Order: sequence, then C-alpha cells, then structure tokens
Amino acid sequence: MRDLLQILAPYLDRPLDDVQLRQIEVYLDLLLKWNAKMNLTAIRDPDEIVRRHFGESLFAAEQLAPAEASTLIDVGSGAGFPGVPIKMVAPQLAVTLIESQLKKVAFLREVVRALHLEKTTVFPHRAEDLKIKAQIVTMRAVDKFESALQAAADLVESGGQLALLIGAPQVDSARRQLPSFAWQDPIAIPESRARVLLIGRNR
Repeated sequence: MRDLLQILAPYLDRPLDDVQLRQIEVYLDLLLKWNAKMNLTAIRDPDEIVRRHFGESLFAAEQLAPAEASTLIDVGSGAGFPGVPIKMVAPQLAVTLIESQLKKVAFLREVVRALHLEKTTVFPHRAEDLKIKAQIVTMRAVDKFESALQAAADLVESGGQLALLIGAPQVDSARRQLPSFAWQDPIAIPESRARVLLIGRNR
C-alpha cells in the first residue's frame, strides 16, 4: 500500500498527525481482517478503501468544522464511515454510531475499543428508536435512502447540520424531501466523478 498521506492528500487541507495516522492503520487492519469473514465493504483493495472510505470521511470532516460542535450522530454507520474518522480528527465530539445489523455492531464496538475512542457509543437499533439529537448528523451509503433521510433529519438539533455523502443524482431528491433545511451547494468529492457532500442546516 502506498503511503497513507499520499493517498489522503487530495482530501485534506492539513496533514494528519502521527496519532491519527496510527489510528487509520489499526482501523484499516481491523477492516481487512473482518471483511474477509463478513461483508463490511465491497471494496477489497486497501488503497481504494483508504481513498473511498477514509478520504471521503475526512473530506467531510474538513467541510463540517466538527471542532466547533460537541455532538454527532452517524446514521447507518456500517463499517464506521464517516462517523469514526470524523471522531478521530475531532476527539471532543460525543459520537453515536447507529447500526442495526448485529455483525456490524460487533465490528464497530471492536473499532471503538481498539482506537481508544472516548465518548463514542454504538446504538444497535434503528435511527427512529434513538431519543437524542445532535449538532451534526451524517449519513452515507444507506439502503432505502428516502426513509433513512427523514430519520436522519429528525435527529438534527435546531440550527444543526445534516451532512449527506451521496451520489449527485440524489441531491434534488434530498432538497425536495427536506424543504425546511437550508441547503448549501453540493461539494464535489475529490477523486470522484459522481459523489458529492451535501450539507443542510435545520432552520
């Protein structure tokens, strides 16, 4: 695998520190080992995993300025993206990772343990069952986009941000479904032809 910094450079305004790089190495190693036994990601190449999963998540972190927030909820967290990488660069965040599939829940709990992530909770149920809200809510690569989108929107505090890592064709759908949100222009994700970051503020 090429140098992590080289792969991640297009996504970052500032380089990661040694602790963050080590966390990515540990996380990637866990992901590759678990993915050999269960389907956490369809991507198998380590460089591509770093680019698509870590790069995209860290790019979202830079656009969201999470250092200014105190709470984040990641809806349909799956293998932990983008919630865990955002937590790595904004350790003050209290993070809730929502994932209903029990095998993925077990993986997420192992990631939280191995990376020594404080104030990070894995919620093993549906987003509709969570009774708290957050200043930042993220969502990426979920099934049943429209119903998941509404569930995610319901978790955003007044004045908070909803960040969607989605395909460009889904932008209009999100805006139509949630007209009460003030949407920024979609931001093209580096190294991608069709994926964008769409951020809306709950008015």
